[in-house]
Amino acid sequence: MSEATESTTKPEEKKKEPKVLVEEPAVIRQGEVAGIRYTVETGRLPIKNEKEEIEALVFYHYYKREGAGENRPLMFSFNGGPGSPSLWLHLGALGPYRAQMTPEGDMPPPPFKLVPNPETWLEFADLVLIDPVGTGFSRAKDEETAKKFWGVKGDIEGNAEFIRLFLTRKCRFASPLYLAGESYGTTRAAGISGHLIERGIAFNGIVLVSSIINFQTADFTKGNDLPYTLYLPTYTATAHYHGQITGDLQDRINEAREFALGDYTLALAQGDNLSDERRADIRKRLSGLTGLSEEYLDLCDLRPHIWKFCKELLRKERRSVGRLDSRFKGIDDLSQGVNEGPEHDPSMSLLMGPYASLYCQYAREQCGFETDLEYHIFRGIKKPWDWGSARDGFPDTSDALRKAMSRNPHMGVFVASGYYDLATPFFATEYTVSHMGLDPSLKKNIEIREYEAGHMMYIHEGSLSKLATEVREFVARTRGS
Repeated sequence: MSEATESTTKPEEKKKEPKVLVEEPAVIRQGEVAGIRYTVETGRLPIKNEKEEIEALVFYHYYKREGAGENRPLMFSFNGGPGSPSLWLHLGALGPYRAQMTPEGDMPPPPFKLVPNPETWLEFADLVLIDPVGTGFSRAKDEETAKKFWGVKGDIEGNAEFIRLFLTRKCRFASPLYLAGESYGTTRAAGISGHLIERGIAFNGIVLVSSIINFQTADFTKGNDLPYTLYLPTYTATAHYHGQITGDLQDRINEAREFALGDYTLALAQGDNLSDERRADIRKRLSGLTGLSEEYLDLCDLRPHIWKFCKELLRKERRSVGRLDSRFKGIDDLSQGVNEGPEHDPSMSLLMGPYASLYCQYAREQCGFETDLEYHIFRGIKKPWDWGSARDGFPDTSDALRKAMSRNPHMGVFVASGYYDLATPFFATEYTVSHMGLDPSLKKNIEIREYEAGHMMYIHEGSLSKLATEVREFVARTRGS
């Protein structure tokens, strides 16, 4: 290029030139916790295109137990969002250290502390914690390239390629293989299981924590009444927890289950044709199961939306309840008590400070990954997520999971749900599993466990221990010879 030509190049054009990503050496450190000696490798693996150009660097932690012998299970894990890195499962349940919360899972006073995790899953499996592109320290070479990964299909393909490359480089194809996803990470895990089985990679098991693999069950769109029925048992559990309804918790939940898929579903299906007498009966029973007034239920046409429920249940106390964990109360702007929704999700707010600050300290100080990059938590994905087309219907990877189980009838599925989870309700998960169209011989492969906590049930110490014990037993049953 001549000097004259170069001098006429506009600054904004130079800015559009793609960055050239280069592969970086990983950092390896040793550690010991709860009598477990391990190495932790921290780095970023390259995702390349057909031309062997690096399109993205995907950040990971790889924990390997020392002296564990051959045939050690290997578990890949990620959180959800989409847009979340893996710090929640990492510092909450799986890793050798965890963010210290109160025994019930509430935020302690700062400064926050990182403490040994006696329930670490490293006791029974080596672990790979993955941050998908746009989350954590994972980066694409430019925003245009990043869009390839920011959608249901591209996300599955990108993370599946990471797993393939990791297994290749670490020579772990012969290990019993597992996936563990939380929230949207369960959507991803189900999709990856179907994607990789077609490429010769079979999993022994999948752990779905707070599952959502069919979004029709949780998408409050006009004309889709399914979420109102499937959220009802969680509304009931929440109202019971906060003293708005009485009785035995399990009895009330079972009552809500029966009403939800029976009279309530039939009433909603009738729309404006529902008689006044029938409407009054449904309204009264719904009030008794949700703690909401009959007047409010009449005004919302017997359809309390999730965010409206979070605000309305304790409105008289000037408090809202959490979406991720409805056990927790939020303090809203007192001058805006008439608002239709909460000011924030208290169950997310109480976690963000401890987890974010402790993770950044841990990655640099104990894992030795030194970078000035911002660790993206829910802010690294800068374009709308590609959920697919209206013709495709609601996002749904349940059929990918069915296909994976049909092609690999040895694969187990462990599902963990919280009673107080208003993001991915337990009854919606039960509904999805029962509508997968599984062959009868495969139904025994799915285990569902429920916990008296929320979306991240592991912040509750009793549920943390129960979850670790039950996943350990699941791995022991499914790891093969």
